[in-house]
Amino acid sequence: MLDLIPEGSAWEEVVALARGVEAAGATIINTGIGWHEARIPTIATCVPRAGFAWVTKKLKESAVLGIPLCTTNRINMPQIAEDVLAGGSADLVSMARPFLADPAILSKAAAGKVEEINTCIACNQACLDHTFKGQRASCLVNPRAGYESELFLPPVLIPNKKKVAVVGAGPAGLAFATAAAGRGHEVTLFEGEGQIGGQFNMAKMIPGKEEFHETIRYFKQLLQKTGVDIRLNTRVTPQELIEGGFEGGVVLATGVLPREVQIPGSDHEKVLSYVDVLRRGKEVGKRVAIIGAGGIGFDVAEFLLHDPKEKAASVDVDKFLKSWGIDGGNERRGGLLEEEEKEVPFREIYLLQRKKGKVGKGLGKTTGWIHRVSLKKGGVHAVTGVEYVKIDDEGLHIKVKATGETKLLAVDTIVTCAGQESLRELQEPLTKAGVPVFRIGGSEMAVELDAKRAIDQGTRLAARLETAKPGEVYSAPVSWEAKIMKKMGMMQ
Repeated sequence: MLDLIPEGSAWEEVVALARGVEAAGATIINTGIGWHEARIPTIATCVPRAGFAWVTKKLKESAVLGIPLCTTNRINMPQIAEDVLAGGSADLVSMARPFLADPAILSKAAAGKVEEINTCIACNQACLDHTFKGQRASCLVNPRAGYESELFLPPVLIPNKKKVAVVGAGPAGLAFATAAAGRGHEVTLFEGEGQIGGQFNMAKMIPGKEEFHETIRYFKQLLQKTGVDIRLNTRVTPQELIEGGFEGGVVLATGVLPREVQIPGSDHEKVLSYVDVLRRGKEVGKRVAIIGAGGIGFDVAEFLLHDPKEKAASVDVDKFLKSWGIDGGNERRGGLLEEEEKEVPFREIYLLQRKKGKVGKGLGKTTGWIHRVSLKKGGVHAVTGVEYVKIDDEGLHIKVKATGETKLLAVDTIVTCAGQESLRELQEPLTKAGVPVFRIGGSEMAVELDAKRAIDQGTRLAARLETAKPGEVYSAPVSWEAKIMKKMGMMQ
C-alpha cells in the first residue's frame, strides 16, 4: 500500500491492485509497507508505534473493498492494537516479533496482566540480524525464543535449591535473578544505584530507543513476581558476600566502566565520558567531538543531535514522516515527498575513529544503515583514520593518518566512547575465600554494550545453576548453518 521508493505505485494503482486481489478471491488484504530497496525505516525501533496504520485507514475509508483490511508494522502492545482498531484504521492487526518477545502476549492481555508482557523493542538484533547471518532467529529480550526445546527453566528440586547473590541489576543481572528465582532458587540482588536497569537507563535516553523503558518495566514486575530480594543503593563488599552464606555462589553482573583515553590533555574540563552525558546529565556544548564511532558513539551522537525539550520523531508519527520525506497522505507516487524536510541539528558534531573505513561497520546488519543515514541527515562529520594529538583550551587536535594533515577541531566538549573495561574487583577476594564466582554480561566480556549477550548469558546460567562451574561461558551455541556459511566465506 506504500512503496517508499522513487517512481513507485501511485495511489490509483494501489486501489486497482486491491480490487484485483479481491476479485481474484482473497478474503483478507494485509498492508505492505515499503520494499527492501526502500531507504526508509519501516519496522525498526526508531519508527513510532503503529506508525503506518494511517495507510491502511486511507484504503479502508475509500470504501472500495468488501473484505477486511489488516494493518501491520511496529504494533507491539495490546493497547496499541486496540487503539488502531478503535480508531477505524483497520479490521485486523498483524504482529510477528512481539510473539518472539512474549508468546503469552495475548493471554496476559486477556487476563489483565499487561504489565507482565515482555515487550518487543524492535531492535532486530536476534531475529532479523540472525536470519540474515545464517543463524537461528531468537529475541534479545527473550533468549528462549527459537530455543524452546533446548533452553529450559524447570522448577528446582528442593534438595538442589541454592542461595545465590547477584551483584548488578543491569540486563545480565536481571535476567539471571528473575530466571533463577522463577525456578525456585533463593536470590538476593545487590545494586549500587537507586534503580534497576543498568546500561538500559542510558539506552532509553537515546531518541529511537525509548522502548527500553518497557524492558525495565517488565523486569521490575518479574522481580516482584519471582520474589527476588532486591537491595538497591547497596554497594556490597566482599566480606558481606563471604559472610552472607551464599553457598550457591555469587554472580558478578557488575557490568563495565568506560575506558579512559590516553591523550595529552584528557583530564581537561572539556572532556566527558558517555556516562557523564547519558546518565549524569553533564552539560554539553554546541560543538562536540565524539571519540569512538562504535555503537555507543552513534548513540551519543543521536542523543546530542536533538533538543531534549522537543518530542522525538520516534514517538511522533507526523514528525517521523516529515523527517524521512514520506508523504503523509500517500498521494505522491511511491509515497515520497520531492524533498525531505531539512532538520536543523541541535549541535554540530564530529564523530571520530582511529580505524580506517566507514563508521558504524559493526552496527546491526538490518539497522546499521538507518543509524548512518540518521547521523548524515543531522550533518554529523564522520572522520576516520584519526590520530588524537592533544586536547587543550582550543579544542581537540587531530592528525589524519592518510594525509598527515593536522587539524584543530574547535569544539566545546569532547565525549569519549572509546571502549569499556569489565568491573571485576569483587572476584579475587571471593575466589580466595572459596566462594564460587560466575561472571555474566559486561563483567565477563567488555565488548560495546551487548544486551543480547547479557540477557542470554544470565538466562542460560540460571537454567543450569545446580551444575554450573565458575569460569564457564553461558551463551547460545553457534548454529551449524552459521558455521557452514562462515566456512564457505559467505559471512565474516
